[in-house]
Amino acid sequence: MAGSFSYRRIYEVKPPPHGGKRVLVDRLWPRGMSKERAHLDEWLREVAPSADLREWYHHDPQLFADFRDRYIAELGDADHRPAVAHLRDLAAHDRVTLLTATKDLDHSEAAVLAEWLDNAGSAHT
Repeated sequence: MAGSFSYRRIYEVKPPPHGGKRVLVDRLWPRGMSKERAHLDEWLREVAPSADLREWYHHDPQLFADFRDRYIAELGDADHRPAVAHLRDLAAHDRVTLLTATKDLDHSEAAVLAEWLDNAGSAHT
């Protein structure tokens, strides 16, 4: 499954040339984005960081390392496990693009999730 996940901003509405599944991984629907423009296969909000973690982080790049560690810890909890398993199942059959509305893409949950699923997550931690 290595290399099965990529991530992009949802506002880059043109689907990537490789096709695959497009999955929104934000807890909240992106502002100004219609469902038609999003070209989503699904919205998997259950894999997003908890509301408490999201509010604590508030997309502050200085907190990113701690956010990453806390989010990875959350991915193993009972609330996130079914959504993580679903993403792994999707990736077993197709390429998956994780979508987020976050402006700073490299400091987003989508970036953490894609890396984790491609690396440590493939060990089913």
